Amino acid sequence: MTTIVNSPSPTSDSGGYGFLIGILILVGFVITLLYFGIPALQRMNPVQVNVETPEINVPAPQINVESPPSE
Repeated sequence: MTTIVNSPSPTSDSGGYGFLIGILILVGFVITLLYFGIPALQRMNPVQVNVETPEINVPAPQINVESPPSE
C-alpha cells in the first residue's frame, strides 16, 4: 500500500529575493575592495635589496695572425 503525503503548497515565494540580495552584497564587496585595494597596492613601495654586482676581469684576447710556416 502506498502512502500519500499531501503537504500544503507554499504561500509565498521568497527564494529569489535572498539570492538577489546576496549577489548585490557580493558585488558591493568586490567594488569596495577594488576601490580601496588597488590604490593601496599602488602606494606600497617596492622592497629594495642592494646586491653588489660582481666585478669580472676579462683578459684581452691574443690572436696570432701570422700564417704558419709553409713547407
